[in-house]
Amino acid sequence: MPRRALSNIPFLPSLSFGLLLALLALLWFAGGASRADVIGQAVTRGGTWAILIVFVLFAARPRWQPVMPVALFVLAAIALAALQLIPLPPSVWTGLPGRELLAQAAIVTGQEQPWRPLSISPAATANALSSLVVPFATLLVLARLTQAEHRRIVPVLLGLVLASSMIGLLQFTGGHFDHPMINDIPGYVSASFANRNHFALFAAIGCQLALVWGFQERQGARWKGLLALALLALFGLIILATGSRTGMVVGVLGIGTGLLIVRRRIMGELRRLPRWGAIALVAGTVALLLTAVALSVSLDRAVSLDRALSLEVGDDLRRQALPTVWAMTGAYFPAGAGLGTFDPAYRIAEPMGLLNLEYFNRAHNDLLEVVLDAGLPGLFLLAVAIGWWLWMSLRVWRAKDGSSGLLPRLGSAMLLLVIIASAVDYPARTPMIMALVVIAAVWLSGRMPNNAPR
Repeated sequence: MPRRALSNIPFLPSLSFGLLLALLALLWFAGGASRADVIGQAVTRGGTWAILIVFVLFAARPRWQPVMPVALFVLAAIALAALQLIPLPPSVWTGLPGRELLAQAAIVTGQEQPWRPLSISPAATANALSSLVVPFATLLVLARLTQAEHRRIVPVLLGLVLASSMIGLLQFTGGHFDHPMINDIPGYVSASFANRNHFALFAAIGCQLALVWGFQERQGARWKGLLALALLALFGLIILATGSRTGMVVGVLGIGTGLLIVRRRIMGELRRLPRWGAIALVAGTVALLLTAVALSVSLDRAVSLDRALSLEVGDDLRRQALPTVWAMTGAYFPAGAGLGTFDPAYRIAEPMGLLNLEYFNRAHNDLLEVVLDAGLPGLFLLAVAIGWWLWMSLRVWRAKDGSSGLLPRLGSAMLLLVIIASAVDYPARTPMIMALVVIAAVWLSGRMPNNAPR
C-alpha cells in the first residue's frame, strides 16, 4: 500500500494491539472466576497460551525498558511460585513452621520422611503458577504498544464494562443467565464474574474509564462527556444492585477519583459554556445521580445499601474467621504455607465452632492471604509493590496535567480500587482483574513510547 494511502488511515492497529484485544475478549468471556475447577480456567489459560505463542512467533521483540518495573514484579511472583515447588530434603522441610501435623503422616505409616516442596499442597501452588500466564502475556503485548494504542485501550475496557453491565441488568430484572464458564450463583447480580464483589469493582473501574474516555481529548466532542456522565449513573445503579458492600465504597471512590483525573478538562468545557448553562449542567448531573440513587432505594432495589444497614458482625463468617486466619499466618510464618493453599490450610485449622454449610475457601483479605501463603518473601514483595504504587502515584498526581498525564493517573486510581477491594476480598485472583492490574501498573509507570520503531 502506498505511503500516502497509509497516512490517510486514522488508526492502523498493530499485531500486538490485536492480540491484546483478543486476550481481553477471552478474559471477559471466561476469566471471571478464581476457582481452579471451573471450565473457564481451562479456556482462559489455553487461549492465553495460544495468544502468547502467536506473539512469540510473529510479533516484534518486546521493549522491556518501558515496562521494566512491572516486569520485575510479575517475574518475581512467577519465581516465588516456582521456588515453592522445588523438593526440599526432610531435614529442611520438617523444620519449616506449620508442618508438624503433615510430618506425622510418614511416622504413622512407618515410612521415612520424603523430599517435599515447601508448599503444603503442591497441586494448589502449581495452579497458582499456571494462573500467572495471564499477567505475563498481558505484559508482553503491552510492551509493544505505542502511546496512541494505550489510549485506545480505554474505550475497549469501557466497552467490556458496559457489556457486563447489560448482563447485570438482565439478572437484576429477573432474567435467567447461567454463565457456562464460571461458578456464578443463581439470583446474584454478578454478570461475567462469579463473585458480585468482583463485578462491583469492575463497574467502579468503569466509572473511572468512562470519565477518562469522555474527557481524554482536549477538543473532544461534547457528546462523549455527556455520555460519560450518563454511564456514571448506570454503573452506580449497577453497583447498588449487586448487593456488594465493598462495591459501594469502591464505587464512590471510583467516581471521585475519576472526576479528579479529568477535573481540569471538565472545568475547561464548563468555561466554554455560558454561566447559566454551566450551572444548569452541573446541577442537572448531580440531580440525575441523586435521583437515580433515591429511586433505587425507594423501589427497594439498592441491595448493597440494604445489606450494609442490616449487617450484624456476629453473623458475618468472614469476621468470625479472621482471628483464625491471623493465627494461621503466624503459624506458617516466615516460610508460608504455599501460594494457593489457603483452602487446605484452613481446613486443618478450622475451629469446630465455625463448621457449617457455608464454603470458606479464601481469607477474604488478599493482602493477609499473600503473607499466609508466601511468608516473608510474599510480605516483602507486597510491601515493595505497594510502596512503588505510592511513590509513583505521588509523582503522577503532583505533575502538571498534560495530554499524556491522564493514563498514569488512571492507572494509579485503578490500582487504588483493587487494593481497597483486596483488603476484604480477592478480586485480583480472577484473570480479568489480573490483566487490569497489569494494564494499570504499566500506565502508572508512564513510560509508553510515542511511536513504534521500524
